[in-house]
Amino acid sequence: MSGEEHFKALETMYASAPCNSELGPTLRVGRGEAEVQMVARPSMHHAAHAVHGAFYFKMLDDAAFFAANSLVEDVFVVTVSLDVELFRPVQEGRLIARGRVLHAGRKLLFAESVLSDAQGRLLAKGNGVFARSGVTLDERVGYGTEPGAIEDPA
Repeated sequence: MSGEEHFKALETMYASAPCNSELGPTLRVGRGEAEVQMVARPSMHHAAHAVHGAFYFKMLDDAAFFAANSLVEDVFVVTVSLDVELFRPVQEGRLIARGRVLHAGRKLLFAESVLSDAQGRLLAKGNGVFARSGVTLDERVGYGTEPGAIEDPA
């Protein structure tokens, strides 16, 4: 697969991941870029009634990760590191993370991501390093399959 087919296959892989089943995020992938959207809700809050930073991290990682994997068509990439800066809390509404590749080398890819609310206010930033893995992009990881195709072993 290449181009648009590859991007759509990555989107279905994301939708198939068990960790996304309860959160309901959406993903759009383009060449060297990706956008993740999710609606914040009270079940995502910490004790001070704002979205926990773990959800910020997930969205920033997902956006940067899929921006990187958009440029790699044969194997799954893995996150080597992701540095996150948190700027503003949010309690509710649509969250939007946008990632883009800054540099793609033979072994490592560098990408950044930003997380905003629906009004465009910056909530957090991420900078990540991603590496090509030995895991082939195929139906075993939900690549190009129908959402929900990966079974949760639990």
